[in-house]
Amino acid sequence: MTLPQQEKALGKYGRLRRTYMMKHRPELYNSMLLSGTLHPHLLEVEQTAESRMQQTMQELLKQNPAPNKERHQMEWVQHMNSL
Repeated sequence: MTLPQQEKALGKYGRLRRTYMMKHRPELYNSMLLSGTLHPHLLEVEQTAESRMQQTMQELLKQNPAPNKERHQMEWVQHMNSL
């Protein structure tokens, strides 16, 4: 038995979900791994988390506009990191 090759690498949130499933839901993890549905599930989690992150950042930037990046680079970095 061989597992299919994964075309796309997982990002941060996909890897976090995989680790969670391995530790806390091993039956589900093994079942999805053997059926070949694990990687698509992890990619979906990754895409959902990234889109929510982008949406949240846009909302936060509307509420708290960032300083001019060209003139005040360090203040811009500090502001973006705080968000």
